[in-house]
Amino acid sequence: MTDGKPGQAAAALAAAHERAAAYVAGLGERPVGPRATVDELRAALGGPLPDGGTDAAEVVRALADAVEPGLSATGSPRYFGFVIGGALPAALGADWLASTWDQNAGLYVGGPPAAVAEEVAGRWTLDVLGLPATASFGFVTGCQMAHVTALAAARNDVLARVGWDVERRGLVGAPRVRVLASDLRHVTVDRALRLLGLGTDAVVPVASDPAGRMRVDALDQALRASDEPTVVIAQVGEVNTGSIDPVDAICDLAQAAGAWVHVDGAFGLWAAASPTLRPLVAGVERADSWATDFHKWLNVPYDSGFAACAHPERHRAAMGTHADYLVHAAPDGPRDQMDWNPEFSRRARGFAVYAALRSLGREGVADLVDRCCAHARRFAERLGEMGGVEILNDVVLDQVLVAFPGAEASAGDGQATTRIIDAIQGSGECWMSGTAWQGRPAMRISVVNWQTSTADVDRSVRVIEAAIAAAT
Repeated sequence: MTDGKPGQAAAALAAAHERAAAYVAGLGERPVGPRATVDELRAALGGPLPDGGTDAAEVVRALADAVEPGLSATGSPRYFGFVIGGALPAALGADWLASTWDQNAGLYVGGPPAAVAEEVAGRWTLDVLGLPATASFGFVTGCQMAHVTALAAARNDVLARVGWDVERRGLVGAPRVRVLASDLRHVTVDRALRLLGLGTDAVVPVASDPAGRMRVDALDQALRASDEPTVVIAQVGEVNTGSIDPVDAICDLAQAAGAWVHVDGAFGLWAAASPTLRPLVAGVERADSWATDFHKWLNVPYDSGFAACAHPERHRAAMGTHADYLVHAAPDGPRDQMDWNPEFSRRARGFAVYAALRSLGREGVADLVDRCCAHARRFAERLGEMGGVEILNDVVLDQVLVAFPGAEASAGDGQATTRIIDAIQGSGECWMSGTAWQGRPAMRISVVNWQTSTADVDRSVRVIEAAIAAAT
């Protein structure tokens, strides 16, 4: 056993700091994609569990040696895959401290500063996003659990309107709940409905227009088709194109029909932080609930998401639980975080969000969003000038969707896009992901990193150009 030896913690932290500082300092030039194979990682990390203990600092150094060759440098300014942001310095530092302090952020009594930091950061977030100051909120692992949290409140509310108490009676025998959502909705919506016992059969797909926005006429028709309890999900930032549903018009129709409106704003909701882009999300404040991520555009380390609800009592009833053996805050006292999210014991992720917002300020958040969108437009402009390249979307936010009809026609086997993406990823210079749009293979570029510069965009464009040339 080594746990009781003096200096173990200090030595382990020193080793971790040394490796972490070197990693962060090298992000700008290290290969963006992983360099170790799965077999190499298994060999480096595997083997039988030792019978005896190992010095803590030695474990940290050995772990870093084994892991680093296989890392995807998602914090790189040239990582453009999956809408994954980087980590702001203040947020990263606060996240380290959150682990060091090791507060259980479920009850106020388990870590009073964690509860207050989350309370303040949540209010700041509502303000930055232009959401009602009276809304309740919960800090969760990501948009997946933000949907679960918000849609639990939505489910219970629309069923309560027809006399069914979900908190007491459950769902067996309950009236059916319809969920009207875009035919281009994110898969986390379906998964949330499965977890909530509504099932994917609850979804009534609503047709989208060629740009990926929900068609208001199709929503109107769907709402008129039934008077069942209904939830409407508006999407602010379609994952391929970045397109934004007409939230104002959706709220007009849905609320007139007595439906709950939930906004899936995993990354696109942050457009509200920019005075320039805010008109794109007009009406978003009228919804009943919202879901977004901090670990995308706010550049907070994983995992960090946000659920908000315009009906705090419904939110709290869906999530909260009490027991005599817990030390709950008084109803008019401090905030118990477990009343607002589906987790009991949880890490104090509010510290990193607080640090990110405090370090940027309102103007800094707006600038971060605007710069990323400007870089996305530059990608589209530079790539659109190349022969045989087609930009498939109107670049309204940070997403660029690229097709290579010239290379596909030249190759003749329909695999040119895959080869181009593989070559880009294999270069180590930048990393983009593949996708499909309206039946066509495509490459998706997501710009959400605080470090990305014009030089990074131009450097990446040159890599893409070389990959196209090699594939034709």
